[in-house]
Amino acid sequence: MNFTTEYYPGVCAEPPPATLGFVFNHSMLRVKDPAVALDFYTRVLGLRVLRKLDFAEMKFSLYFLAHVSAADAVPEDPGERTSWMFSQRAVLELTHNWGTECDAAFKYHDGNAPPQGFGHICFSVPDLDAAVAWFDQHRVVYVKRPEQGKMKDVAFIKDPDGYWIEIIEPKRLKALGR
Repeated sequence: MNFTTEYYPGVCAEPPPATLGFVFNHSMLRVKDPAVALDFYTRVLGLRVLRKLDFAEMKFSLYFLAHVSAADAVPEDPGERTSWMFSQRAVLELTHNWGTECDAAFKYHDGNAPPQGFGHICFSVPDLDAAVAWFDQHRVVYVKRPEQGKMKDVAFIKDPDGYWIEIIEPKRLKALGR
């Protein structure tokens, strides 16, 4: 591989040898009601649940989701699947703190309202127009449709907890930043 990095102030020119083999594995979102969140992420975005881990003493559950293809050799043994899952890229962890689903007023901060922090996660799709039609069919809430705003060909939708999800079609973004 010839490419190493783009260079800006603060960028380390070469990855330190000690980081060889590091993998960005997952990102976590807290969800109010796992049944609602799991329906959205599995039915609307096509993720599969790799593992559920319960922590009864701390009253929370973790759901790990990812896109899985027929070519992926996902182990059937739960322990082996857990180990395999933690070696993958692009896994989404949904954390459910027990009881939040019973509180009608409970809501997590999405990171986009003040004070801003976390912004969004992103899914790339093979056909943005088809994805938008799919989202419309499922009455997904939009923050921004592809034709709106200054950044065309990029959509932002919301999950059931209000987290923003960017939707992109990679081949439409070749001129971005030029």
